[in-house]
Amino acid sequence: MCGRYAITLPPEAMRSLFAYREQPNFPPRYNIAPTQPVPIVRLHEGARQFMLMRWGFIPGWVKDPKDFPLVINIRAESATTKPSFRAALTRRRCLMPVDGFYEWRRLGQGREAENRAYLFRRPDRGMFAFAALWETWHSPDGSEIDTVALVNGPANGLMAAIHERCPVIIEPPDFDTWLDPMAEAKDTAALLRPPPDDLLEMVAIGTAVNKVANDGPQVQEPFDPAAAEAAKPETKPPARTARPKNDAQGSLF
Repeated sequence: MCGRYAITLPPEAMRSLFAYREQPNFPPRYNIAPTQPVPIVRLHEGARQFMLMRWGFIPGWVKDPKDFPLVINIRAESATTKPSFRAALTRRRCLMPVDGFYEWRRLGQGREAENRAYLFRRPDRGMFAFAALWETWHSPDGSEIDTVALVNGPANGLMAAIHERCPVIIEPPDFDTWLDPMAEAKDTAALLRPPPDDLLEMVAIGTAVNKVANDGPQVQEPFDPAAAEAAKPETKPPARTARPKNDAQGSLF
């Protein structure tokens, strides 16, 4: 499940790939986390539109978001049948721009176990797009919140060793089909597949990504085994208990 991702390229690169009319000045983000505002591209009045939405999908029927689990990933296999997502899959598909995302793998056992973070990105460091669904939630007081979640599916060969799920990635030639609410269901369903194994590369990175407050280039620095070993707390051997001297006297205990 993708729980963090990045958009580090300049706004011009995003606008060039997604061809929307707006000219937003979205700053570089290296550690985007759930509930934060994220860029999406949708079809609005026949043209692509850039918008910011809350990462965390809220179905329209929810009365209080506090009583509904945070949905940042939607399973492609069940989106067509679950009432929470069925209408959005039919009429409210969008794209989430991204140039890198993170997954974690647990290494080791017991107290020595650790979660190693990995960065997935294009080999040319270019931008790509998650398939996503959006929904506008109306609160009882009349306010509205635009919300979004990415769509995931079975992992491809590259990611399978790290996680069993993988974000669905929409290629540029398929942008129009995915965004068009009038597209045939069979055509959009065909796009809900694992990405090619050679589309992305995997890089082991350090622990900076684990803290949401870290949102700079250091988040994507490659894993340094020497630095990781030096950062481990020193463990001292248990103190040896002195053996009592044998004074040849018996003990009652």
